[in-house]
Amino acid sequence: MKKKKILLIISSIAALLAISTWIYFKVWVPKYRAHVEHSKMTDMSNMDMGNMQDSYTKKNTSDLYICPMHPKLIHNKPGNCPICGMHLVKMESVAKEIQDTTALASLLLPTNRFAISAIPATALQKNNEKIEINALGYTAYNTTEVGSIASWINGRIEKLYIRYRYQLVKKGQKIMDIYSPDLLTAQQNLIFLLKTDPTNYNLINAAKERLLLLGFPEQQLQQVITTKTALLTVSVYSRYSGHIHEAFNMDNNNAIPVPEAPAMNEANSLTTQELSIKEGMYVQRGQTIFKVYNPNKIWALLNIYPSDQPFIQVGNKVRIVPESKSNKDFRGSIYFIEPFFRPGSKTITARVNVDNSTLQLPIGSQLRATIFSNSVEAEWLPKEAVLSLGLSKVVFVKKNNGYKAKKVSTGVSYKNLIQITGGITAKDSVAANAQFLMDSESFIKTRNNNSDKK
Repeated sequence: MKKKKILLIISSIAALLAISTWIYFKVWVPKYRAHVEHSKMTDMSNMDMGNMQDSYTKKNTSDLYICPMHPKLIHNKPGNCPICGMHLVKMESVAKEIQDTTALASLLLPTNRFAISAIPATALQKNNEKIEINALGYTAYNTTEVGSIASWINGRIEKLYIRYRYQLVKKGQKIMDIYSPDLLTAQQNLIFLLKTDPTNYNLINAAKERLLLLGFPEQQLQQVITTKTALLTVSVYSRYSGHIHEAFNMDNNNAIPVPEAPAMNEANSLTTQELSIKEGMYVQRGQTIFKVYNPNKIWALLNIYPSDQPFIQVGNKVRIVPESKSNKDFRGSIYFIEPFFRPGSKTITARVNVDNSTLQLPIGSQLRATIFSNSVEAEWLPKEAVLSLGLSKVVFVKKNNGYKAKKVSTGVSYKNLIQITGGITAKDSVAANAQFLMDSESFIKTRNNNSDKK
C-alpha cells in the first residue's frame, strides 16, 4: 500500500515538471526573443533618426525654429508654439547663446542666488516728479465759527422758542424769555429815577448802563423808558446764524454734560430725542445754554498716512470731490496739519477750509481728495521691477547672462514709479519685470554678504 502512494507522488511531480518545461520553452522564450529584437530595432531607428536630425540641423540650423519651453518641437518657419503659445526662436541663436554665455557653474546655482533669463533690463532714472497724493476724508463743523448763547443773569425760563435739536436759527432770532428778579429790580430803580428825578442824568445813565451790562436788550430798554413800566421777562436773542446744539443738560441749578444719544431700536426709532432744556428750568449767570454752528463755513478733514506725511505741507493745493455730489469738485489748500494722532486712528489729519454756502454738504459727508505736493527729485524704477516680500523689497540685478536678487530701500510710490533710496546705483541694470524671475516668494532669500558686493 505504501509503495502505491510513493509511486503516485513521484508520477505527479514528474507530470508537473513536464508541464512547466513545456510552458517555459513554448511561451516565455519566444516572448523574450521578440522583446529583444524590438528593442534593437527601436535603437537602430532612433540612431538613424538622430543622425538624420543632427545632419539636417547642422546643414539648416538657420532655418529651424524651436520653442524655449518645448525644445523637442522643431519647426521650419517662425510662429508660436502650439502647446504653450510662446514665440519661436531660431535654433542657431539659442544654441550659440547657451554655448557661449552659459557656464555650467551658473546653471548649478540655486534660484535664490542666480536666475538664467533673457528678459529686458532697465536702470534707475533720475527725474523731478510732481507728487500727487490721494486721500480720503469727511466734512466737519469749523470750530472757529461756533457761537455760544449764554445766560447773563440768574433766572427762570418762561418761554422757549427752540423746539428741536439742530434747528436752524438766524442772527437776531429770539431764543427764549427769562424771568429774572435782578433785572426786575434794576428796571424799577430806573423807573423810580425817571419819575422822581428826571433831571438827574448821571444816575439815570448809570441805571441804563447797569441794565445793558446785565444783558437787557436795548430795544426793551427803550420800551421801559417810554412806558415807565417794568417788564417781567427779558428776551434772549441769537447773535449768530447756524445749527443750534445743546451745550448742557439742566438739572436744577447744576449743569451736567449731555449724555450720548441712545442706540436706535424699535422703541425710539420713530422719534427724535427731545431737548433736555425745558420751560420753567432755572439758569445761572454765565452759563452756556446753546451753541450755534455755522454750516456755511466748514472743514474738510483729510486722513494722511504717515508714509505720505513728509510730502504734505501747509499751503498744498487740494482738489476735493464729495461722494454725495460726485459731479462737482472744488479747490482749496491745507491751512493746518494736526500734530497728533486722533484716538483710534493711525493717520494724521489735515484741515481744509470749505465754503459750504453753495455746496450745502451735510456734515459728515465722505470726501475724496487729491493733494498736489511739491515736486520731488529722486531716482525711480518701474513698480514692476520691484518685488515686495512684505517688509523687504527686492530687485534682480543683471550679472553676465542672468540676474541676481538684491534687497533695496524704497520711498514714495507715484503712478507707475517707485522711489529707490538705496541698494543699487544708476550703473546697475535690473530686470524690468521681477515677477518673471520667481516661482514663489518662499524661495527668495536675499543676504548682504561679500558675494553680493562683487
